[in-house]
Amino acid sequence: MAAPLNGTTEVAGPEELHLDEFVRTGLAADKDPREVVTDESVGYFGAHVQGRELLPGPDAHIAGTRFTDWLDRQK
Repeated sequence: MAAPLNGTTEVAGPEELHLDEFVRTGLAADKDPREVVTDESVGYFGAHVQGRELLPGPDAHIAGTRFTDWLDRQK
C-alpha cells in the first residue's frame, strides 16, 4: 500500500483477443446460445479502429492468467 499515484496503470492479459472473440468465449463458458455478429463497419465509440490501437502499451502490466483459464476458475 502506498499513496495514490494520481495516474493510471495499464493492465492487460497475456493474449490478444478481438472484442467479438472475447464476448463469444464468455458466452460459451456460460453455455449462452446467443450468436455474436461481427460488423466491421461499426466504429468503437465513434472511432474507426483498424489494427493494434486498443492493445496495451509497452509499460503495461501483463497478467499471467489467460481469459479461458480465468473463466474455468469461475465455475
